[in-house]
Amino acid sequence: MELNQYLSMFIDESKEHLQAMNDNLLSLESSPEDVSIVHNIFRSAHTLKGMSATMGFEDLASLTHEMENVLDLVRNSKLKMDSFIFDWIFKSLDALEAMVEDIIQGGTGKLDVSEIVAALKSIVSGDYLKGGSASSAAVKKQDSAQEPMLDEFQLSIIQQSIEAGLAVCLIDVTVREDCVLKAARAYMVFNVLEQNGEVIKSTPSVEDIEQERFDNSFSVFFISSTDKDSLEKQVGSVSEIEKATVTLLTQAKLDELMSPPASSAQAEVAAAVAEAPRASAAPTSPAAESKKPAGNAPVANRTIRVDIERLDTLMNLFSELLIDRVRLEQLASEIKRSDLTETVEHMTRVSSDLQNIVLKLRMVPIDTVFNRFPRMIRDVAKTLDKKVDLVITGADTELDRTVIDEIGDPLVHLLRNSVDHGVEPVSDRINAGKSETGTIHLRAYHSGNHVFIEIEDDGRGINREKVLSIAVKNGVIQQDQAAKMTDEEVYMLLFASGFSTADKISDISGRGVGLDVVKTKIESLGGTVQVESKWGRGSKFSVQLPLTLSIISAMLIRLGEEKYAIPLSSIVETAAIKREQIRMVHGNRMIDYRNSVIPLVPLGNLFDVPGLAVSITGDTQIVVIRKGERLAALVVEEFIGQQEIVLKSLGKYLTNLFAVSGATILGDGQVALIIDTNALIK
Repeated sequence: MELNQYLSMFIDESKEHLQAMNDNLLSLESSPEDVSIVHNIFRSAHTLKGMSATMGFEDLASLTHEMENVLDLVRNSKLKMDSFIFDWIFKSLDALEAMVEDIIQGGTGKLDVSEIVAALKSIVSGDYLKGGSASSAAVKKQDSAQEPMLDEFQLSIIQQSIEAGLAVCLIDVTVREDCVLKAARAYMVFNVLEQNGEVIKSTPSVEDIEQERFDNSFSVFFISSTDKDSLEKQVGSVSEIEKATVTLLTQAKLDELMSPPASSAQAEVAAAVAEAPRASAAPTSPAAESKKPAGNAPVANRTIRVDIERLDTLMNLFSELLIDRVRLEQLASEIKRSDLTETVEHMTRVSSDLQNIVLKLRMVPIDTVFNRFPRMIRDVAKTLDKKVDLVITGADTELDRTVIDEIGDPLVHLLRNSVDHGVEPVSDRINAGKSETGTIHLRAYHSGNHVFIEIEDDGRGINREKVLSIAVKNGVIQQDQAAKMTDEEVYMLLFASGFSTADKISDISGRGVGLDVVKTKIESLGGTVQVESKWGRGSKFSVQLPLTLSIISAMLIRLGEEKYAIPLSSIVETAAIKREQIRMVHGNRMIDYRNSVIPLVPLGNLFDVPGLAVSITGDTQIVVIRKGERLAALVVEEFIGQQEIVLKSLGKYLTNLFAVSGATILGDGQVALIIDTNALIK
């Protein structure tokens, strides 16, 4: 149990540190001279290294250690950041995230990062400036003096094996030039090796060799249970292998193979690892010692982590308490005893404070999803050779935790779609008289008991005719339907399964996977998605999501024999209007409201309420509601009053109800439907 608890803490804190490093690295890319940002990244890396070593995730600790070496030089002004260094540190962070993800899935956090480690080492040594890419140095062996590097863990295994008197070899295998199936021959070599001992490291990696991503040779560090000559003979006898050279390693030979200037440092590290395999949490240099994390570490420690199921239980219990509180208030008003009334009023105040805390526990700022997007946009824009600015507003908007966990992937698809299909290449933007840098706005805001997320770009917009022609060609619609469709209906065709407007398939898009997945996921959360676009000006995707199980303030109203609740957050005001204020426009009732004309919606008729006494001939009670910039007036029979209500789902049987987002139980035990005001304003 304790181990699981520590593992859970390790995973959560690792994610926070990796996010902090990603954010800070993006900031550093904008301000490369700001050393304080480097200090923040170094502190996160150092903490992550210590945590990983303590938990026994040596690959994580060792890669973070290599990152630290680079950052240490930068923060001590011995190295200047450039695009090569930025790219490899970003790749390091991606690898660390993959390792943490592997641990989450129950793995050991192991990953072949030899190419990244070699690149980071070449940055530390300055070799990367001499023209040779570090990655090619890691993958392609130029000569026998430039053998593949070993990480600390692999080096310690080899050293311990040499000390124990085992035969440790470096095997160089060359495949014939005319070999057709290099990967198959390499597989046969590994088969022979695994029958005769243990492979510690291969260069290139086993994955690269399986994919035939190597020239005509590869090398393997190997602990053997067979003598040198027999091993050479067995490997050399594999069909189409030109030669196999086996070199027995001693400690002196091993030191010689490790490329300078890292050899002495590696030997020291390896000795330390051999003595205490998990004690790599200490600072690695006097500079690191003097810069231990102070009180301004980027990750806050004044938090405790609570299982989400406990919060669900707490929320359900409190919602029952709230229903009883409303019932007590009603009974106290009927009994009219002063001591009972005072006690109930005090309980109401306390439970209101408790309600705010319980609500806030379940709600999470959408920033936890948004904060990974700037890095993603940077990478996608760089891949597509475009310039894109991402402007985020409303990141402090809060959403229920269950929705937060699910909404990330749909937003990734929509943002990648905006960069790829929306924002034009630099040359096209200049020709269209636009700035060379495209802008994508990512906004979040509350409206009623919903959250809206908008992704808007200033790109080329959606080509109506192209969408229609592809839809007809793919059999999504018939030719005679095309001319009758509104722009909004045409844009929604983008969400049809397998639909793609990409001219060529790429890693970013064009496979027809994406927008249909987005729509399915959002609808599974009880939300909707809409599209607006102007050709040549840009597009806007609006996602509407419910707050799910929550407690909201609402105005209770009566229509005939039924009670309804309207969320206060969507109400502008309540009023009474006279008959002469109502006018008919194109067959629809409208009213004058603050220098504008807004639609009048008779709720009772809309919901077909029985026993309706109200008519729109005399004075009429109205509730003015808002959705974004649009307003409408709802006709009601009677205002009951404001009340805190528990928003309950109607379950799986009552789905797709028009303008109803859920129900609540009132103090007298009656059920009141909660009106979805957003559905009433188009």
